[in-house]
Amino acid sequence: MIIGYARVSTKDQNLERQLDELKKAGSEKIFLEKISGTKRNRPEFDKMFDILRAGDIIIVTELTRISRSTKDLVEIVESCKSLGVEIKSLKESWLDTTSAHGKLLFTIFAGLAEFERDLISERVKSGLNAARSRGRLGGRPKIDSEKVEMALKMYDSKEYTIKQILKATGISKFTLYNYLEKRT
Repeated sequence: MIIGYARVSTKDQNLERQLDELKKAGSEKIFLEKISGTKRNRPEFDKMFDILRAGDIIIVTELTRISRSTKDLVEIVESCKSLGVEIKSLKESWLDTTSAHGKLLFTIFAGLAEFERDLISERVKSGLNAARSRGRLGGRPKIDSEKVEMALKMYDSKEYTIKQILKATGISKFTLYNYLEKRT
């Protein structure tokens, strides 16, 4: 089955152009969604994945409709591959796992994305090692236990607002609530 997926980021945007292109490309079933692509939880996208079967082809008008990052795209294509499902973009010819040429190009792009992630990881590790050699340990600075104690006493007294407590002690709201939660 050829399954289309169309998405726009806001409710004000129109899906008609994508819908027309997906129908023209032979989509038998089309999932429409008005939600930001940065959201990992996309209900129609998830419904589409629930019905996928080996041999199906997902068609999108362009890759930004299905993914916002290379990493995300690679994960989606790998998930499709594990199900025996192909994926094809009408705009980007290199995203077409239905052809040998498309598979090769996608593999190259996926390899470049992995290479980029590895380079970033190496740079981060190198930077951390350089900082350690200079005596810096990294991580979040330690919270002054006296300030936390004072904040908890102020909170327990019920005489101060959260805003007053944070201003007087200099700790963050998250830190205060974190310590309050640890007490219970």
